[in-house]
Amino acid sequence: MFNPNRTLLTALCFAAAWAGVLVAQPAERSALQLLRDTDSGGKVRVVDLSLLVAEGLPCTPSRGFPRFRFDRTQQVGPDSAYNVETLVIDGNTGTQMDVPAHSVALPELGLPNSGDFGRELTHNVPAWKFVGEACVVDVRNLLDQAPPGVSPLIRTERVLAWEKMNRLLHPGDAVLFRSGYSDRYYLPLPAGRRYHADPVESRVPAWPDPNPEAMELLAGQRRVYHIGCDSPTMGPIPDLGEPTHFAALKYGAVFTEAVTGLEQLPDLGAFYCMMGPKHRDGPYGEGRAFAIVGNPLAARLIESARAKRVVDLSVVNSIDHPITWPGRGADRHRQPYTKNDVLWAPHLKLYHHGHTMDSGAGTHMVTPAYALPANRPDRSMFPVGVRDWRREFEEQFGTSGGSDRTAEKVSLAQTCGWSRIIDVSHLVGTTNRTQWPASPVITVEVIKRYEAMTGPLRPDEIVLLRSGHTDRTFKPFGEGKACMAAPLAGESEGWPALSADAVGYLHAKGIRCVGTDSPTLGGVDEKQALLTYWSLGSHDMIGVEFLTNLGILRNKAFFLFAPVKIKDGHSAPGRAIALY
Repeated sequence: MFNPNRTLLTALCFAAAWAGVLVAQPAERSALQLLRDTDSGGKVRVVDLSLLVAEGLPCTPSRGFPRFRFDRTQQVGPDSAYNVETLVIDGNTGTQMDVPAHSVALPELGLPNSGDFGRELTHNVPAWKFVGEACVVDVRNLLDQAPPGVSPLIRTERVLAWEKMNRLLHPGDAVLFRSGYSDRYYLPLPAGRRYHADPVESRVPAWPDPNPEAMELLAGQRRVYHIGCDSPTMGPIPDLGEPTHFAALKYGAVFTEAVTGLEQLPDLGAFYCMMGPKHRDGPYGEGRAFAIVGNPLAARLIESARAKRVVDLSVVNSIDHPITWPGRGADRHRQPYTKNDVLWAPHLKLYHHGHTMDSGAGTHMVTPAYALPANRPDRSMFPVGVRDWRREFEEQFGTSGGSDRTAEKVSLAQTCGWSRIIDVSHLVGTTNRTQWPASPVITVEVIKRYEAMTGPLRPDEIVLLRSGHTDRTFKPFGEGKACMAAPLAGESEGWPALSADAVGYLHAKGIRCVGTDSPTLGGVDEKQALLTYWSLGSHDMIGVEFLTNLGILRNKAFFLFAPVKIKDGHSAPGRAIALY
């Protein structure tokens, strides 16, 4: 059985160096040695701090913003070989990030709140701001200690008291206020009205939040660039929401809002990360928050975070770019990515906006359940043209069960770990033009040649396949046709694709997650792609697709991918970064 803690524990055994600045470790180490080198009782843990996103939960604000919608547009069966969903999602959904442009207007507008940080949006905020050392400030005694419709205020004295007990805060910290609000009140509706709607209607006390003076201390004096809370928003009500936001965002800070489960973290020493899909021009965005607890790994990641050694590996989600599967021929496309303007913000002179999108748009995860039904598949359940392919798959690889492992059931420990980057760019240009649409195939032999040169793959490493496809072809529409549409139409060669037997080989090596800097792992040939996804699902493996910038990474960078925690999502949009 997959053990989510094993991923990072195993990785520590073979991490030989960290950015070339750490003392080299022995290549082989016993389990006993490993346990002695870790804290928290000898375990490294990946701690999910994110709210579940689903219809029927209070995951979007109660005033004016579009409610989250989840539409099952295709299901494995007679009409489809895949499970496909369309999302209607606002950036204020679930656990979310605010970036400076949430409250800082563009400098050229000349508004009282204008500033250079008004240009810092979800697609261009520096990735080093996503990460840091978690500094957990306990404010639970403030919970519900206010009149109805009013937030108890976290004041500077509370921050100074934490510093007196611990240490001075400084850049590279992520200050997280733990009130227990989300833990207690994020409930299925109608009980979940207590989370946001009832406080706004002045029926019950609101959530604890910092006042502007506390934010000035954190962001202005201590230069803390990441601040988080376990309340729905970093905005005390009824009248300090925007002043509190602006007090920190004007210094370039970012917020995590609506985390949960902060009791799982120590006051100091955990590595913290919050990131979400790379929406162009977003002043805020849905995302995923998590922490890694246990040394030496947490300490190494914190060191890199403080040194800003962080690389963004995600493509930008934009209506001007080819981020959604176009299909081959007519009426085989998935939901185009659209921006939905809503609610004019006069203090910024822009509209708030959310998105309607395919769950596999942009940089995303495919789950084991993406191409499998929940129960053992019967060949007759697939589309007529696919049944023979299923028979061939079973004859070659054996029968397999189904999978119900959707996005919310995938541990982040499976999508985070030390990376191994396999260069497959030599395969580009090796197909026969007369056989297009076709993709070069990443075979078992390709992987073995890589191992012969660099050493064997180790269990729970994250394998990243670098072809350079997105670096070359991910451009605005027009030129951007070269990314997916032209290869699918047979007008150009497809991107390198992982074969089904190579998936099996990786699984035998203990690999649980494989990523690619191409739109998909399966390539442009329909049969080859489906066999690849069946193999991934049968081996309970995760795919991370549509990465970019892999060419600037070295092996042994630490890879982090976090999808939005969407209930029943067979794919899920997210963000990928690496620390080195």
